[in-house]
Amino acid sequence: MKPEAPSLQRIDLRGDRRHPGADLPRPPADTMRRARETVAEVLASVHEHGDRAVAEYTARFDGWDGTEWEVPQAELDAALAGIDPSLREALETAREQVQWFHEQAKPRDWAGTHAGAEMGVRHAPLKRVGVYVPGGRAAYPSTVLMTVVPARVAGVDEVVVATPPGPDGRPNQTILAAAALVGADKVLRIGGAQAVAALAYGTDQVAKVDKVVGPGNAFVAEAKLQVAAQGLVGIDAMAGVTEVMLIADDSADPRLVATSLIAQAEHDPLVTSILVTPSAALADAVVPLVAEEVEGLASRDRLLEALSGQGAIVLVDDLDHAIAVADDFAPEHLEIQTRDARGVADRVRAAGTIFVGVQTPTALGDYCAGPNHTLPTGGTARFTGGLRTDDFMVPINWVEFSDDALTHMAPVVRALGAAEGLPAHVRSVDARLAAMERARDAAAVSARR
Repeated sequence: MKPEAPSLQRIDLRGDRRHPGADLPRPPADTMRRARETVAEVLASVHEHGDRAVAEYTARFDGWDGTEWEVPQAELDAALAGIDPSLREALETAREQVQWFHEQAKPRDWAGTHAGAEMGVRHAPLKRVGVYVPGGRAAYPSTVLMTVVPARVAGVDEVVVATPPGPDGRPNQTILAAAALVGADKVLRIGGAQAVAALAYGTDQVAKVDKVVGPGNAFVAEAKLQVAAQGLVGIDAMAGVTEVMLIADDSADPRLVATSLIAQAEHDPLVTSILVTPSAALADAVVPLVAEEVEGLASRDRLLEALSGQGAIVLVDDLDHAIAVADDFAPEHLEIQTRDARGVADRVRAAGTIFVGVQTPTALGDYCAGPNHTLPTGGTARFTGGLRTDDFMVPINWVEFSDDALTHMAPVVRALGAAEGLPAHVRSVDARLAAMERARDAAAVSARR
């Protein structure tokens, strides 16, 4: 019997370049609408009732009726001591790769002199950061690495991990082990929108943070957007339900294309997986191979739901057309499986991370490639990027004028201050020039005595 094939949409854009990404699938709009409504309720309740509301939502959504959020250090140490040695080695190797990348990406301070004025930028680390680590359908110790490690590279004073508890009140032990390994300062057993609310508003048990980062489901992503809109905390980006797009030509191996399409779809039934290709033959070959690859996997039902809901094969005229589709869709993950993969990748202008060539599947980026796996979703890669070291730092401009530099720029301030109707601006400069003149006169008198 043939394996059950997901009903991948087939979208033919050949000959039509007017709206290259408009017809591509996204998670259903009503899902996001429901998330907005639910999240608004959770945020309001946590804001008003604090830990009591956190406890109520934790019992409702995670099945645990506890009231103590911080995981004791002894429990973190025990989790690290108890993991399989091969897993610990994998985590340590991934940590080194991620740390190296984020050290290279750390912004550099600079200073210079122009028109007599000294100026520059220095970068100050944030004081306290909350990082969200999903722990629902699957546990993601890799997210601990991708959030805590760059925060440490940046020099953040305190890094607080929030992750959902199980019904027994214990978060996933691998997540706890990873948190101990990379030196998280605290781990809170809180998940979902209530975790974001507690970190943003603060409660009796949870200190308010300066920024909340990390991926999550639609509810976590929406909670981050709402607290950021209130001006309470900074966030990294809209890191919601994951998505992958592949650009492939007739040189691509259809089975490897199939494995890339289904790998990300394991995360969630709302995952978007799209192949964009000018090759109808490749499109035809991929469909049965997707069915074969899905069959027998423990995640089969979730994969079929995701691929049937938001899976698609898009036919385009050529690779130029494929790049236009990718730029319009702005995928979180973009794999390039073409003859000149680096050349194609260099022309893409909107993607969270580009995975160049057949030997670079998205799974590497999820775990250990180096670049961060907390990436913009929902098309937001058109205007923002993935989590970076500088997300944990504040760039502070500084400037210092000398007497001569102030004298040189005074006419500019007078002209612009007059044009904008702001005489106090002009006065603040002229008063200093007058003081400088008085000081020079006094010095001259003193010198003649």
